[in-house]
Amino acid sequence: MDDITAKESIDLRGVMCPTNFVKTKLKLEAMDPGDILEVVLDAGEPIANVPKSVKEEGHKIVKVIKDDGSFRIMIEVSE
Repeated sequence: MDDITAKESIDLRGVMCPTNFVKTKLKLEAMDPGDILEVVLDAGEPIANVPKSVKEEGHKIVKVIKDDGSFRIMIEVSE
């Protein structure tokens, strides 16, 4: 799993909920099934809510990486 390569990446640090999820959802809708989207989120409410909402949409979180004060999540686009 360390060889996951994102096709697209968005940095949503500083973006409040639910706007960060809306931006993530729009990006996912523009991608093809099986593509990987990397999303950079702040700690706290964003990392608690965005992955949960993404899973509810049917997508798969394939990796979460904790960076200094933020998180990078890798999302596989569903069909």
